[in-house]
Amino acid sequence: MLELFRKTSKKAGLSPGTLVHIGEKKVEKTRITIIDYDADQFQEKEVKTIEECFPFKDTPTVTWINIDGLHEVQVIEKIGKHFAIHPLIQEDILHTGQRPKMEDMESYIFVVARMLFYNDETGEVESEQVSLILGPNYVISFQEKEGDIFDAVRERIRNGKGRIRKMKADYLAYALVDTLVDNYFIILEKLGEKIEGMEDELVANPTPETLQTIHILKREMIFLRKSVWPLREVINSLERGESSLIHESTEMYFRDVYDHTIQVMDTVETFRDMVSGMLDTYLSSLSNRMNEVMKVLTIIATIFIPLTFVAGIYGMNFEFMPELKWHWGYFAALGLMVVMFIGMVAYFKRKRWL
Repeated sequence: MLELFRKTSKKAGLSPGTLVHIGEKKVEKTRITIIDYDADQFQEKEVKTIEECFPFKDTPTVTWINIDGLHEVQVIEKIGKHFAIHPLIQEDILHTGQRPKMEDMESYIFVVARMLFYNDETGEVESEQVSLILGPNYVISFQEKEGDIFDAVRERIRNGKGRIRKMKADYLAYALVDTLVDNYFIILEKLGEKIEGMEDELVANPTPETLQTIHILKREMIFLRKSVWPLREVINSLERGESSLIHESTEMYFRDVYDHTIQVMDTVETFRDMVSGMLDTYLSSLSNRMNEVMKVLTIIATIFIPLTFVAGIYGMNFEFMPELKWHWGYFAALGLMVVMFIGMVAYFKRKRWL
């Protein structure tokens, strides 16, 4: 978070619409791929320059232009100029800390969402901003790095499975957003397994590392909520069909994605409550453990108080003390101590303190 604020300060004093990349440089070179298709034909290629994308703006086919890497500002500027993307929208594309949102610019729709990944090595959720431009016959996606969760969509286009090759660009945008939302379920499944394991650990043997993991889970739940909550509003706006770019036949599909988003949100809220409860359970476990320790120490101290009293009396060095001259006085004192010890232990067990 501090790193984001530090990089955001680079825009201080600049005029609105000034293109500055705000975020981490995650690839060395920007990669541009094009998928162009309709019901009868399909082509996929990787291009070296952004200018090679320009002829696809006015083709009758559906075109998906994907750009991996946002640090080359001139690439965003060139494609923005050719496709008439507003400078403020280009600025939002380059600012990788955007809140999920949707902007209807009449000639195109701009959507920002978060793509989430679960790192199995660190056990943490990683995030990447994805920006989509939906035009009459094209979709332009902007990602921070290579590698995404859209391979299933690419395979459906390549193989002509389903209705995606028969539909317009708005259906392609739906497919991408739907993949993003469905991936949230995978992340939640991983986190659910982690939470379940943490619950077992809390009951068996809570440690300081357990508390640290709970705090990490709590931060991840907050981050997930910040990613999903505004996305619900975005999909709701797309589902209402107020834009001419969203056809009536696609509205029901966005409505289905909206339902999935509600399910994700409900699951996130449930996990947040569970993690909060785990924190209370951890503190209660520590308190109970401390109480058990204090109970044992108190019982031990209570047992030794009378024994110490007896030992203290017979440790005095007065000359005329009775019992000091007894032949069996030492063994009698020890026997008295043993009887007192056994009696107190029996009393504690009767009271169920032991």
